[in-house]
Amino acid sequence: MILATTVRRALLISLLPMAFVVPVSHAATTYYVAPNGNDGAAGTQTAPCATIARAQRAAKPGDTVYFRCGTYAYTRATSSCASQTATVDAITLNKSGSAGNSIRYWAHPGEKPVFTFSGMGDDCRIKGFDVTGSHLHLRGLEVVGVPQNNNRNHESWGLWISGSNNVFEQIDTHHHMGAGLFISGGSGNLVLNSDSHDNYDLRSSNGAGESGDGFGSHYTPAGRPANVFRGCRAWWNADDGFDLISTYSPVLIENSWAWRNGYVPGTTTSAGNGAGFKMGGFGREYDAGAVKHTVRFSVAFNNKAAGFYSNHHPVANDYFNNTSYGNRPDFDMRGINSSGASVGRGNLRNNIAYTGTLLANMNGTTASHNSWNLGIPLSDAQFRSVSTSGWDAPRQADGSLPVLPHLRLTATSTLIDKGTDVGLPHSGSVPDLGAFESDGR
Repeated sequence: MILATTVRRALLISLLPMAFVVPVSHAATTYYVAPNGNDGAAGTQTAPCATIARAQRAAKPGDTVYFRCGTYAYTRATSSCASQTATVDAITLNKSGSAGNSIRYWAHPGEKPVFTFSGMGDDCRIKGFDVTGSHLHLRGLEVVGVPQNNNRNHESWGLWISGSNNVFEQIDTHHHMGAGLFISGGSGNLVLNSDSHDNYDLRSSNGAGESGDGFGSHYTPAGRPANVFRGCRAWWNADDGFDLISTYSPVLIENSWAWRNGYVPGTTTSAGNGAGFKMGGFGREYDAGAVKHTVRFSVAFNNKAAGFYSNHHPVANDYFNNTSYGNRPDFDMRGINSSGASVGRGNLRNNIAYTGTLLANMNGTTASHNSWNLGIPLSDAQFRSVSTSGWDAPRQADGSLPVLPHLRLTATSTLIDKGTDVGLPHSGSVPDLGAFESDGR
């Protein structure tokens, strides 16, 4: 039997866009940035510069910028607020790499640089990182604390991305007064092995907690390459874990986890909507330009509202091999038709819904080989563990998700080999149910 880790690795390789793996074909320069550096220095390992802005001016496609450990604190934006509803940036990445020659902004191996924005006093909307460039690769950065300093705007943002063909790897973005990582208009971006958590838009003009998402992908024009979220975690965000509202190009979410969203972080006090995976929609209106999104091999548990939610999406998304535990409900497939009426929308295969409220708005969906279709009694004994603790454990050395027993099938589970082939790798004659293919233990 092929090990589940091998299956996941093969899947990752098969889906990784080629632009991200083409080797650099020319001599490249390495620059260094350190909290005690000097922007008048050469940017070498022994004479580092102090800011990412200085490094960007020097970097060319194929170059690498290493950030040494420590805190990079920002207290003001790159421009002044024209009004209380204007938008400003603390860090602007507007220089692009090229296909196969990204500009890399990486944590120095074994170190954790922290970019903190909690001291910013700008009286308008704030973007911590404003990424307008393309073919960039950010890795290993911690992004913390972008504030809202008035109540006239919906939210601020940890990272705002309008560029394309970028990679955001091992990013830890948290405690912002708005979304942790927000793609707006960019396409072909890969968010890999990243965390977004504890985001709470306390001063939002549309109500406290209504815009504090973990990850978002929005407003991409039609016909663009998919934005991909792979190996990501979103927890204790005041609104939703993952939100795909109002986008016209496809989004793929896989091997990702969402839990305890919809609450004031660290509490069970209700805040925003509280979906784990909000898979589209256009503000409860029918839109003929809607496209199919996909979520697979993913887990949602203990969210305030739905684990997996179609959110009035006009077309049927694909929901393959997911596990939903203790949500309200686990799967809510409320879509919308051209007349504006609510209908079920979704293609569901090989999913598990267990505890909480299982299902809502399933009429009109295409659902088969899911736990609720097969008449198999579910109990805790089907799983090696049903613990809801420890999901925020440290990642593995390569940045991949920790390997936990939680919600994985036991070797004797009757959910093994009960799925149907949807064209994705699996270890048995047919797929198992749920997010984790059994490894035979």
